[in-house]
Amino acid sequence: MNALRNKVQLIGHLGQDPEIINLDSGKKLAKFSLATNEIYRNEQGEKTTETQWHNVVAWGKTADIIEQYLVKGNEVAIEGKLTHRSYESKEGDKRYITEVRCNELLMLGK
Repeated sequence: MNALRNKVQLIGHLGQDPEIINLDSGKKLAKFSLATNEIYRNEQGEKTTETQWHNVVAWGKTADIIEQYLVKGNEVAIEGKLTHRSYESKEGDKRYITEVRCNELLMLGK
């Protein structure tokens, strides 16, 4: 059961081209947003699509693959874990961010 703790699996489409950041330490970071869609029928019987957006980050070799192959609109399956962090804005406000840290990536579609 320990393997189920803080595990996220998502299938969706990239909302924009990945942002690639090369850090001074030599590490590579890839950041992108992933849209997942849920389709259901509302009370009137109309088909409705609800889209959720997820912030995804990946490091190292996974970031290399993302940089080389992924662009806006690609469908991917990811597995990872939720991470939370906070920072202070220029105005002095505390901001909180929840991200999915991608450990595994599967490219779907064409």
